[in-house]
This record gives sequence, C-alpha cells and structure tokens, in this order.
Amino acid sequence: MNRGVKTMLGTVVGGIAGFGIYWFIGCRTGACPLQSNLYVSVSIWALVGALMTAGK
Repeated sequence: MNRGVKTMLGTVVGGIAGFGIYWFIGCRTGACPLQSNLYVSVSIWALVGALMTAGK
C-alpha cells in the first residue's frame, strides 16, 4: 500500500475515533478540553492516527 494512502486512511480512522470519543465519552461540563469540543477532538485524534500510520 502506498505510504500516502496509508497515512490518509490513518487520518480518517483517527478522525472517526475522535468523533466517537466526543459522542460517547465526551465531557459535558467543558472541564476537559480534548473531549468537550467536537472540532478539537476530531483534529487531535486525526493527527494521532496520521502519526501512527506515517512511517516506513
């Protein structure tokens, strides 16, 4: 599999995981900044997914 495709797939899977964390676990009080905002949660987890799949 091409390295770019693998990184994009990791980004998408990470973004979906971030949405799931926001939707099912999210912090309703706003005290936890990574889980209380949808855009932050999806962005951070998409970055994590991209970094985990980007490599040799």
